[in-house]
Amino acid sequence: MIQDTFLYVALLIALAAVIVWVEKSSSSKFFKYVPGIVLLYLSAALLRTIGVFGESEAMSSANSTIRNVLLPAMIVLMLINCDLRKLKHLGRKMILGYTVAVFSIVAGFAITYLIFQAWYAPDTWKAFGALAGSWTGGSANMVAIQGILDVPENIFGYALIMDTVNYSVWVMFLFWLVPFASKFNKWAGAKTEYLDQLQIDLKQENNGTVGFKELLGLLGLSLLISAVSRYIGGVLPEVGAVINGTTWTVTIAAIVGLILAVTPVAKVPGTMDMANVMLYVIIALIASNADFSQLLQAPIYIISGFFILFIHLAVMLLLAKLFKIDLFTLGIASLANIGGMASAPMLAGYYNRALIPVGVIMALLGSLIGTYAGLVVAQILSML
Repeated sequence: MIQDTFLYVALLIALAAVIVWVEKSSSSKFFKYVPGIVLLYLSAALLRTIGVFGESEAMSSANSTIRNVLLPAMIVLMLINCDLRKLKHLGRKMILGYTVAVFSIVAGFAITYLIFQAWYAPDTWKAFGALAGSWTGGSANMVAIQGILDVPENIFGYALIMDTVNYSVWVMFLFWLVPFASKFNKWAGAKTEYLDQLQIDLKQENNGTVGFKELLGLLGLSLLISAVSRYIGGVLPEVGAVINGTTWTVTIAAIVGLILAVTPVAKVPGTMDMANVMLYVIIALIASNADFSQLLQAPIYIISGFFILFIHLAVMLLLAKLFKIDLFTLGIASLANIGGMASAPMLAGYYNRALIPVGVIMALLGSLIGTYAGLVVAQILSML
């Protein structure tokens, strides 16, 4: 049993490094169905469950301190790529599709929780809030809400399982629909001429090679902003059940990130690489406190995930018919929420490589609002 704090943290970071190395180096289809970040969570949680990690005040304190420092820094780096001025290229239908997708997911969580509430473990509303952050943004939003709401690690594990199983099925379903796009568009009465203009307006940018000065600069800048955000957030008042010091800290960091997105800092390469390093470390630390002894409750959560997606699908189909929206717009709007940066650009590229920037911008929009959409879901569920 490990009791040494440094060994504990070092082992988690090494575990994350090995999993990422194998995932990026392997051509196996395994990682298409079990993303590295989920495998990391399962591995770290398993180490806790079988007793490799002990329990001590020093280890708990180190875990909390590192997570609280890295979380705002990660959010800053994630949002540096989110230039809101690019949203003008998306057009009314794309924005409408994305907005309705967000509201349908929020409604899906509320309705599902209301129906299955009696079968859930305590504090499930917190885990659903975190999952809603992921399904309207991405993994970074999910981790942010876990920190804000202090979601119990065991319940957070159920949310991650839903985020893997239900998400994987949904992604495969959306890719399966692509060959039927013309038939769907005919059924919806949708026209796709605006997509041709989008391909002209949006161009992918290559920010250059990531080097030592870029990585060190981004690390120093993000940690400094994190420190200042934490200080300011700590002196601001708490409001209600979800607005606390961590909420203020995350909000301040997000605002700074959006400001930096319209400055020359946004052109510095390596922001997503550094942000992902922090994300994996945070996930490993969260998972190392989890215990899978209650995993038998997972089936009701997976069923709940499919029920949420069914509500989302029904609303999106109704939207397509009423406003004559094409399948590409619906699919990207949906996956920019539920899949985020990991899959929305891939789906866009599956339609046409020139449309990849559409998926990128839509996913960045999700990373901007995901945390707050998840907190809205948590607030609603806490009152049910």
